[in-house]
Amino acid sequence: MMSIATQTHVVDNARGRSRWWTAALLRRSCLLILVLGQTLVASWFMLSILPYKGGNGVEIGMLVLFAILFAWISFGFWIAVAGFVLRRLGGDRHSLLRQQDSAALNATPLARTAILMPIYHESVERSLGGLSAVYRSLERTGQLEHFDFFILSDSRDPEVWLQEQAAWAKLVKELGAEGRLFYRRRKLNLNYKSGNVGDFLRRWGRNYDYMVVLDADSLMGGETLVKLVQLMQRHPAVGILQTSPELLNGRSLFARVQQFSSQLYGPLFTTGLAAVQLGEAAFWGHNAILRIQPFMTHCGLRKLPGWGLFRGPIMSHDFVEAAYLGRAGYEVWLEPGLQDSWEESPPSLVDELTRDQRWVKGNMQHLWLMLGSRKLRFAHRMAFLNGIMSYLASPLWLAFLVLTTVATTRLVLWPINYFPDPYQLFPLWPQWQPYRAATLVVCTLGLLFLPKFLGLADVALTQRVRAFGGFFRLLGSVFLEIVVSALLAPIRMLSHSRYVAEALSNVNLRWAGQNRTSETGWLEAFIYQAPGSILGLAWALFALWLKPMFFYWSLPVALPLIFAAPISVILSRVQLGQRLRRRGWLMTGEEAFGSKLLEDMARSPLTGARQPGFCESVIHPGHNALQVALGRTAAPGLRRQRLDRLCQRCLKQGPESLDRTEQNLLAQDSQAMAQLHRQVWRVAPGSVWGRLLHREILRQPASR
Repeated sequence: MMSIATQTHVVDNARGRSRWWTAALLRRSCLLILVLGQTLVASWFMLSILPYKGGNGVEIGMLVLFAILFAWISFGFWIAVAGFVLRRLGGDRHSLLRQQDSAALNATPLARTAILMPIYHESVERSLGGLSAVYRSLERTGQLEHFDFFILSDSRDPEVWLQEQAAWAKLVKELGAEGRLFYRRRKLNLNYKSGNVGDFLRRWGRNYDYMVVLDADSLMGGETLVKLVQLMQRHPAVGILQTSPELLNGRSLFARVQQFSSQLYGPLFTTGLAAVQLGEAAFWGHNAILRIQPFMTHCGLRKLPGWGLFRGPIMSHDFVEAAYLGRAGYEVWLEPGLQDSWEESPPSLVDELTRDQRWVKGNMQHLWLMLGSRKLRFAHRMAFLNGIMSYLASPLWLAFLVLTTVATTRLVLWPINYFPDPYQLFPLWPQWQPYRAATLVVCTLGLLFLPKFLGLADVALTQRVRAFGGFFRLLGSVFLEIVVSALLAPIRMLSHSRYVAEALSNVNLRWAGQNRTSETGWLEAFIYQAPGSILGLAWALFALWLKPMFFYWSLPVALPLIFAAPISVILSRVQLGQRLRRRGWLMTGEEAFGSKLLEDMARSPLTGARQPGFCESVIHPGHNALQVALGRTAAPGLRRQRLDRLCQRCLKQGPESLDRTEQNLLAQDSQAMAQLHRQVWRVAPGSVWGRLLHREILRQPASR
């Protein structure tokens, strides 16, 4: 029988859900009518443009692909329009923040909350330095006592995780965070980030009511964290409350364009999306608070039972966890009104595409869950579809271009069939309608770019123009962002199409930490973009040979592909991004008025400090004592004998004689690290370790 507590939970959830479900149903119905109506009109217009009016397989394929892609664009357009309208009305009255009286919210007591930062081969200075800024911001609220911080490492390279441990110890000392800031590194790396969080929950989850999950590049203000907990306290039916993180701290031109776009247009899209989803929103995996007990009960991720891509651990866990909580009767909300929630953009196009390669495979897995999982809410199935389409749209667009090329080739080179239907009495005169085609292109571009100018109007109406450098610089920045977006769209299309094909073919990927700082070199760019450049050049030359008019139509897609390498290199340049910043272009609010979080991160105890790797941890007494204290000692036996042999080889031949696995074994063992430290300080000055002793400790060049 159902327990009294469970019955109460179900009744309370049903009552809370009824308050917003009617509004959600009405809004989703209106959105569906608008998108379908607009798509039907555009598809009819497209049909009238086609030479054979959909009379052959190629044109039918073009029409179907056009309808899907136009509906996808139309969906984004109406979401932005809804966001603009709601922001003009002062926000959505159904949002969790608007339901609260500010005095009652501020008086709401907090509960124990864990702040998690899973990391994997990340920059120690950036990730832990950002966490220290979050800690100081929370400390200023006077509510720090309700929060504990956990650094959850999956790093495998001893040069990285030894630095993490030393940086953690330094932060604990500098922040006075003893008993509040913890570090754990898993020895066995299973199931990616979700497995890391799951490991924390099995060990410590029952000690906390909530957890806030951060990425390695996340920043969140203390007041925002406090409000998250207070909102969860006042809404027991909510399982996940997702903030809307914006981009900041961009330095390269590419990162600054993405950052500008996020802060100018992002509020419209997140407000509109939140208004449609209401209590059935998606979870983005970070910058969100989760109710631990139902998460532990309902969000265990079983391995997929299918074949190929659809077999094994779920790679992209966030949407799935939101769907499972929804299935269990809990609500998931996106709250765009919560400010001071941030993340960073990849510094270059190559780094963004490398990240997308992993995300594509995870999102394609959701096909199995969307179609095969039982009892999921329809809205969460649509969230799966939305994530899938964010990448599947690229191969559909590529297929549309291929069919357009085939149709043009048939019309120019092949004999015209005036009687495609054997029973027709009159000939069919195939004709392109260039003016109608141009009109349809203009309308489609309007759906793509009008939200950008709605974002511009939103900034002007909310008197935030100064935050973006003034009106004329803001307007110029918008046009610059449009040009850059137009250049990047074909490059992303081709890359995402390849990634979708690789994902569906279950090509194995190497999962590594993200690059967040470096620029793209010319050789790297040419190698990475060479296939697309060759394909774009071949297509443009074929179009020129086929028909000059078709060549002109191909240029907006072909030219960015041909020049993808220089575009990628130029956009990755930090100097160019900073030059535009000094001139007031692509400005954002935290750059114009300052950001306390960024200031705290810049003043982090880790800023500019060199963290110890394997050699330093062996040599330096303080670093060695830390690693000995954190390590374990292997019991006598074969493992102990192997460690002793590795110690002797390391002492005689130096650390370079060991591979990463062997260094890991030594670094994890207290006895081995203590033994190495004692012996290294007794070696001859001219030996391998003697020279390292000079270089690492005395900071003097080793004598010959």
